[in-house]
Amino acid sequence: MSVRIDATDRKILAELQRDGGQSLDEIARQVGSSKTPVWNRIRKLKDAGIIGQQTFLLDAEALGYEACFFVLIRTSEHEAHWQAKFLQALRERPEVQEAHRLAGDIDYILKVRVQNARAYDKFYQALISEVRVHNVTALLSMEELKSTTMLPL
Repeated sequence: MSVRIDATDRKILAELQRDGGQSLDEIARQVGSSKTPVWNRIRKLKDAGIIGQQTFLLDAEALGYEACFFVLIRTSEHEAHWQAKFLQALRERPEVQEAHRLAGDIDYILKVRVQNARAYDKFYQALISEVRVHNVTALLSMEELKSTTMLPL
């Protein structure tokens, strides 16, 4: 479904990105509208698939997940069966926050959030016991400089 996005829709989306937990009244006030039109626009944007899952962002470090690894994977396997098995292995591991298939020398990059290096090694050992990979390089993030889920509307 194709939906036309206007300036008011963009303001609503920006408010939802900024704080998805705010009330309809607050969003309406911020965008200069009333509650019912804002609700109708949000429903339209959900129906169109522009607004997806609603969730809350948690502080990983406050919950004990202090280590963030970026895992670079090269494989010599490119068959559909291997890819399906690899994708299933990633989906079954909650430590994997993001996974991307890349162009270039590296085939995949994963963002893996764990408690510490020992927990990463456990993740790594489990992954390579399920799927064969040619080369794995793990890079430990020393400091997160910027992280956002907000799109530039």
